[in-house]
Amino acid sequence: MAGETTGRTAVVPFRQFVLKVHSRCNLACTYCYIYAGPDRSWRTRPPTVPAATVRQTARRIAEHARTHRLRAVRIDLHGGEPLLTGPGPLLDQAAAVRAALPAGCTADFGVQTNGTLLTADIIDTLGATGFRLGLSVDGGTPGLNRRRVDHAGRPSWPAVSRAAGLLHDRPGVFAGILCTIDITADPAEVYGSLRALGPPMLDFLLPHANWSSPPPAAGRAPGPAGRTPYGDWLCTVFDLWWDGGPGPRVRVFTEILGLLLGRPSSSEAVGLSPVVAVIVDTDGAIEQVDSLKSAYEGAAATGLDVFHHTFDQALAHPGMAARRTGRDGLGARCRGCALVEVCGGGNYAHRYRADGTGFRNPSVYCADLERLIRHIAARLKAEITPNWRHPHLT
Repeated sequence: MAGETTGRTAVVPFRQFVLKVHSRCNLACTYCYIYAGPDRSWRTRPPTVPAATVRQTARRIAEHARTHRLRAVRIDLHGGEPLLTGPGPLLDQAAAVRAALPAGCTADFGVQTNGTLLTADIIDTLGATGFRLGLSVDGGTPGLNRRRVDHAGRPSWPAVSRAAGLLHDRPGVFAGILCTIDITADPAEVYGSLRALGPPMLDFLLPHANWSSPPPAAGRAPGPAGRTPYGDWLCTVFDLWWDGGPGPRVRVFTEILGLLLGRPSSSEAVGLSPVVAVIVDTDGAIEQVDSLKSAYEGAAATGLDVFHHTFDQALAHPGMAARRTGRDGLGARCRGCALVEVCGGGNYAHRYRADGTGFRNPSVYCADLERLIRHIAARLKAEITPNWRHPHLT
């Protein structure tokens, strides 16, 4: 049963299943942690997921839903670039999952795409069957997307800008935009250009980095005593968003605001809520979140697969368990921090250090997160009155 307690440990089932449907990408983004990172496991996996693997994954998801009496699951079809398969296989994969689910359990489907292959017909076809589509871009101008190029070095922006316009005209299908932060870009320009694309949601992602492979920040002295270029960048965007009236939800900001107000988190970026997502790769391997691949070869691997193992077995895997223990899974410095309930140690992948301490460290973005959280808390405290209601909190 969902939330069932065994002994002193609450069993929190997976509710989000990320299915890799294509393990290659038509872009060669300069900062990609998958294809330019230390983990090269993608090279040995099938480029496209076989139908038999999809059917077996669907059976395992249904089994997990029955065991834990889940009423809804989220299925994200991912890559690489998932649209390299065309829309037909995505529809077949969704149909396989829906057919396997037990009565009373529904599935919401999403696709995260770089947008270069999107057409009006694809959007309409996927939207008609309940898919929502998310777009990955670094900003709403050609210059801001200079790091997102194809394998010949050509800019992806002309195709992406067309996709953004198509999604803007179909708000019921547009899930939102993910943007990886580039601190050399002006934060006001980035936010303004993305807001102009009309997404319902924005999320600003810290580049995947760790203590042994630090973030791209010239002259940065990592750690709580160092500079906070990413925190400063995000504070600028927060003020523009907070003071700018109704606009898109910015996930990193609403997550921090919610945590400051005592709500649980729903993101791995902040907070202490247990992880509820699991990955299935094109060969059926059950893995932890992809961000771990930025740490070292095999960091996301579990040794499990959908043909021989259940998702309950994945829940018990030591790597999964380490990311589900909340405060107890953090290092001593984080456990003693006044901001731990909000920060949560930051993204798990960002804590890694190749000195034997592994992931039991503060985030390499510790100082940046503290800067942002304290700034948001100060803005919130300054404006809250007994009768005050801010549009971003209603």
